[in-house]
Amino acid sequence: MRTNHMYGRMKRAVVSEIFALTICLWVKPGTGPGLGTPFSYAVPGQANELVLIEWGSNPMELLINDKAVTLPITMTDGKWHHMCVTWSTRDGVWEAYQDGVKKGSGQNLSSWHAIKAGGTFILGQEQQDTMGGRFDITQSFTGELSDLQFWSRVLTANEIYSQATCGNHLVGDVMSWSEESVELHGGLTEFPFVPCH
Repeated sequence: MRTNHMYGRMKRAVVSEIFALTICLWVKPGTGPGLGTPFSYAVPGQANELVLIEWGSNPMELLINDKAVTLPITMTDGKWHHMCVTWSTRDGVWEAYQDGVKKGSGQNLSSWHAIKAGGTFILGQEQQDTMGGRFDITQSFTGELSDLQFWSRVLTANEIYSQATCGNHLVGDVMSWSEESVELHGGLTEFPFVPCH
């Protein structure tokens, strides 16, 4: 549901600077408008270090160091979808995948920026001004999410496709999903989830 107090926090810290990344997760949208914020990573002095957001009737965006690109991804059918974003500091090259298929790509997204270590990685809310606090209810995530994996490299299109189609399950080296890895706040409910039946 849409609140400003329900969120998950990934317990594992980002321990070193990140120069390339892939983040994949399963998402089941709730009632709109917009998905809200599946995840946000804030560091001291920069609340929008790494954010995925679909706010109101705006398209989905990926923010890195407070610079945004629009992602050609829409999820309005209320079903589970697998999505991934990749990024590299070299020329700021990014890609967006939905259900294993590349939907868009571009460059110049915070080129030559390194994503800083030592921040807070929050699921379901957009961090405002302060790390891990002050959430805007209009930007909160509604729905369900699972199996967030975070790598410090750009996965290949084949690796992403096999994740989405359950041919393979890779585990993120920066963060990986498990019952123990997510700290729940504000009365969130945890359900078993098997993406691949």
